[in-house]
Amino acid sequence: MAERIGVIGAGAFGTALAVAQAAAGREVALWLRDPAAAAEMAEGRENRARLPGVRLPPGVVPTADIANAAREIVLLAVPTQRLREVLQAQAERLAGCTLVACCKGVELGTGLLPTEVIADVLPGARVAVLTGPSFAADIARGKPTALTLAATAPGAEALQEALSTRSLRLYLTGDLTGAQMGGALKNVIAIAAGVSIGAGLGESARAALMTRGFAEMTRHAEARGADSETLHGLSGLGDLVLTCTSEKSRNYRHGLALGAGRPPEAGATVEGVATARALAAAAPADALPVTAMVAALVDGKVTLADAVELLLSRPLKRERE
Repeated sequence: MAERIGVIGAGAFGTALAVAQAAAGREVALWLRDPAAAAEMAEGRENRARLPGVRLPPGVVPTADIANAAREIVLLAVPTQRLREVLQAQAERLAGCTLVACCKGVELGTGLLPTEVIADVLPGARVAVLTGPSFAADIARGKPTALTLAATAPGAEALQEALSTRSLRLYLTGDLTGAQMGGALKNVIAIAAGVSIGAGLGESARAALMTRGFAEMTRHAEARGADSETLHGLSGLGDLVLTCTSEKSRNYRHGLALGAGRPPEAGATVEGVATARALAAAAPADALPVTAMVAALVDGKVTLADAVELLLSRPLKRERE
């Protein structure tokens, strides 16, 4: 595959992916909506707003011209709730590209996963998913990171080769649904884990939430056609562990603030909030108890005390249920 890659979206993660690919000797066009911001980044060689302290390699070319970024491989690193808008606006340019969804979540209103949104806007597009336990700063600084690349043949192995680097190791799966459900649902559980620590409920409570949350993730993913084994890999369990235990996670920090009664971080993209709302609106609360609790809590429909009581008062059952 081509050694020229486009990245749509210059947030922290999109910038980090561009840096990693350029460090591996690939030419990367990093697309920003704002021409002035693109020019500033090109001149200063740094994304000061989203990834300060990381210098852009010469191979990264910031641009506001989508034609420059519409290459054979395009990494879509815009938030899930903005993905449809970007695809609709750039559909003509992106037609024929291999589109790799690097965002996590479920679209509000439709309940669609990122690759399903792509298929809805660009029927017949070649799609893949890049997901798993990672923080932008680690990727950008070349720290060892392993991710899941979900793609189907033909061309899956070539895409894996084209995007792997010495520090960014990609493991291949054909289960697009499982990879995306893990990435979406772990954000919801991370909010709950943050709430438990922020509210002073303790490490044991967080461990219980992570474990029962993982069971919830697996059940719901299987119901949508995923292979449960995918959830036991990097895109499910691996991402859950990272996101529920580090304050680098925006979702975990959001939960910490909720639990402590503090205002959430202003301007942060917290995909778990929209995912919780989307899934809770479409499923009975008994089917997704942690997700329903998070959705109700972030929307102010229950107090923290009520949320804890709702979870603790659920009927006793066998662990595997």
